[in-house]
Amino acid sequence: MIKQAKTHPSLIPLFFFIGLGATGAGLYLSRLAMFSPDVCWDKKNNPEPWNKLGYNKQYKFIAVNTDYKQLKKNGPDF
Repeated sequence: MIKQAKTHPSLIPLFFFIGLGATGAGLYLSRLAMFSPDVCWDKKNNPEPWNKLGYNKQYKFIAVNTDYKQLKKNGPDF
């Protein structure tokens, strides 16, 4: 890859942006694996983690118009 970049310098931005995209995709997948309520890594101690979700915690990646800190609970406790 370095040899190709030396002989064809116009490929350097291509290598950079492909590496940047791969890094971003890897970081996003690791965020989903660690912080998503849909993923259950420990089924022995917490078999249903989605039942313990907080109603005022942001689970979406981007929330445009919703302030999750000021939400009030609308449903019953289970």
